[in-house]
Amino acid sequence: MEQARISVPALNLFAKEYISGSKQTARFFDYQPFSQSDFKARVEEVQKRSFKRMELAGIIRKYMELYQITEEVERSLQKLTDPSSLAVIGGQQAGLLTGPLYSVHKIISIITLAKEQEEKLGIPVVPIFWIAGEDHDLHEINHVYVEKSGQLQKAGYPERFLKKQAASETVYNKQTMIEWVTSIFACLKETRYTNQLLKDVIKAVNEQSTFTGFFASLTAALFSRYGLLLIDAADPALRALEAPFFKQLILQNNELSAAVAKNQNQIRELNFQPVIETSENPANLFLIEEGERHLLEKSNGLFISKSGRSYTENELLQLLESTPEAFSNNVVTRPLMQEWLFPTLAFIAGPGEIAYWAELHEAFHYFQMKMPVIVPRLNITIVERSIASIAAEANLSIESIIQNGVQEEKELYIESIRDQHLHDLVSEMKHDLMKSYEKIEARAGELHNGLSEIVKKNKQYHERQIDFLIQKSDMILEQTHSAALLRYDRLESSLHPEGLQERKWNIYPFLNSYGPDLLHQMMKQSFQHDGSHYLLFI
Repeated sequence: MEQARISVPALNLFAKEYISGSKQTARFFDYQPFSQSDFKARVEEVQKRSFKRMELAGIIRKYMELYQITEEVERSLQKLTDPSSLAVIGGQQAGLLTGPLYSVHKIISIITLAKEQEEKLGIPVVPIFWIAGEDHDLHEINHVYVEKSGQLQKAGYPERFLKKQAASETVYNKQTMIEWVTSIFACLKETRYTNQLLKDVIKAVNEQSTFTGFFASLTAALFSRYGLLLIDAADPALRALEAPFFKQLILQNNELSAAVAKNQNQIRELNFQPVIETSENPANLFLIEEGERHLLEKSNGLFISKSGRSYTENELLQLLESTPEAFSNNVVTRPLMQEWLFPTLAFIAGPGEIAYWAELHEAFHYFQMKMPVIVPRLNITIVERSIASIAAEANLSIESIIQNGVQEEKELYIESIRDQHLHDLVSEMKHDLMKSYEKIEARAGELHNGLSEIVKKNKQYHERQIDFLIQKSDMILEQTHSAALLRYDRLESSLHPEGLQERKWNIYPFLNSYGPDLLHQMMKQSFQHDGSHYLLFI
């Protein structure tokens, strides 16, 4: 495996400025990600605080017993109980078959940064992946994309869930999931790895029962050898541990909302658009009612659920005491809860996360906490040798394809092979015919109004037939040159499928072609966590 680094600026303007080291964005963070002295300062700050380390390690251990506890995972659990240790954390929703590639990239970022900082700081640093199992937007996670005839196509899991239930509470039909997984593998070319991969995935389907469990099982199998700890945000035991901070979030709800609003106004003053969407009176908490997850808002001193139910502050506190698992965080309170729970050195963030964490600066300070170091996750494009060869033959750079795609080049190629003489002849015929029809229409109008309508319909018919002739000509041309045009489609789907590869592709097609060792080859690479975009040639 070889690598190269290219520049692919983040689409989010705020994140782009942050990664470039802009001072105007730096003011919204407590530490800078490209300064080792800031990592040292963060260690000093966190080590002054106390955390429920033993309880936290126990909860994670019990959770991971459902999946896989390797020697490396055991070492990470022991590290977490060490009062001097810190953690590198990142998180994502529980996507099917581990979700889009950026979830894998985020995990690689967490593990490699933890290892790097452990060596530089001389203290234990634990890699932790926070699964957003409380998320109820199943439409974001219930599909993957598969390649067919050079095009990526969405392949959705067919089972429908009507309730707004958390992914961790969403139980799939095992036979339906097996059939869906099998259909995904059927779209892959058969290799010496296919059978075993499919068996492993079906084993995970049978051993688990929820979307989150399925995700965690596959993720643990892929990364447990690197000591990665997994925790489900919706784990009831974790919820019970979080209860004291949930109480603070309820009691100081107005102040929290005011702090976020203040930050958002500051961001607007710099001509950036805030990314956290808030209502006029947000409570920034979710509550599970009869199996469905509903957002709370504030009104006249009451907490109002989207279901229509209302709660006084005392009623909500009593519910928290009796049923803490009914509560969950939103985009505002999740980072605060992570900071309260974990001795966090750094948080691995995608571009969107960088932007919304900036809006929480005042909220962190209100609760007398500092933000961890916000480190941009690794951006990676996997470049297969066959794809690199096609790009070279077409005289196109990989960097250009990743940034812009190849649709413009494809159109130019089609134009170059098109028989322009035929087009000109047909165009000339159409022009002459339309001129003749103008004369016929004028004369028909003089003779009888009804005749004009017949002429118009006749004209439209011939116009459609001429256009059809051109379309068929182009279609036959494209069929004749289909092999050449397919090259452009393959480049587009592989490297720029409506944007970056990592947003559409899944890791399993690559594991199927190159084997499980592919991930371990990726882990051996040397990465700098500076916002660079890495090309990995396989």
